[in-house]
Amino acid sequence: MTFSNNSDTSINYLIQPLAKQDRAAFSCGVEPLDLYLKQQAGQDIRKRMAAIFVLVEEGSNAIIGYYTLSSTSIIFNELPTEITKKLPKYPNVPATLLGRLAVDQRYRKKRLGEMLLMDALYRSLQNEIATVAVVVDAKDDKARSFYEYYDFIQFPNFPYRLFLLMDTIAKLFK
Repeated sequence: MTFSNNSDTSINYLIQPLAKQDRAAFSCGVEPLDLYLKQQAGQDIRKRMAAIFVLVEEGSNAIIGYYTLSSTSIIFNELPTEITKKLPKYPNVPATLLGRLAVDQRYRKKRLGEMLLMDALYRSLQNEIATVAVVVDAKDDKARSFYEYYDFIQFPNFPYRLFLLMDTIAKLFK
């Protein structure tokens, strides 16, 4: 996917599957996220544990940001009652896990995290595998606030685990 920056100078960004892009210089300031991209991401792709998408500037090979998607399930009783009323009573319901989302420190304050999130939600919506929601596990209060800004809902008993229903995501892209 290609995106343009809204500033005076036109910068085109691409979000594409992780392949041979340069991971070495990436630093978001959160060591586990940095190490994952540099040491584990390739293995997860090969073993089909996660799909990893990276943000790069057009014509560059340096990674500016990334996110991961994989399948997960939600225990039916962990969802709020107002949502479970509308779902079949299966013990688990299918979901998509947005496992990691990070932007290099040098590119902060450019809304690139939002760009990555919207791309992840759009890809989840377009996926041909059934899923009820996109789930995230926020690392801290700042990350939780980021997701809540985009209408993610906290699981009642897990303050850092949030979800966004696919119906809500579909409305974003109409």
